[in-house]
Amino acid sequence: MEVQIFGIRKSAETRKALRFFAERRVRTHFVDLQVRAASPGELRRFVQRFGVEALLDRDGRRFADLGLQVARYSEDRWVERLAQEPLLLRMPLVRWGAKLTVGEAEAEWRRWVAGNQAPG
Repeated sequence: MEVQIFGIRKSAETRKALRFFAERRVRTHFVDLQVRAASPGELRRFVQRFGVEALLDRDGRRFADLGLQVARYSEDRWVERLAQEPLLLRMPLVRWGAKLTVGEAEAEWRRWVAGNQAPG
């Protein structure tokens, strides 16, 4: 079982996800979004499951700094913007096979680890 975690090191929620899986000896692949942006295709996977609103950190400082409170973008434009500006994302984005979570989702992660079955 390998879990892919998208986030930034400064994010408390991202660190919590990394710690959660490390404590359970689950192999993780961490993608630091400040070093390497998530691809639009990867972001679309999360958008298809949760919708673009679930990925936006509307309370975040970067969102306010860019003045996006009144922005009315299409879903594709938001995906482009999120790929360019990872600090607009709610973090972490966690993927295990076809299973996905946005933000802190410890209860769901516990189910994944407890089930420890093939993803899908």
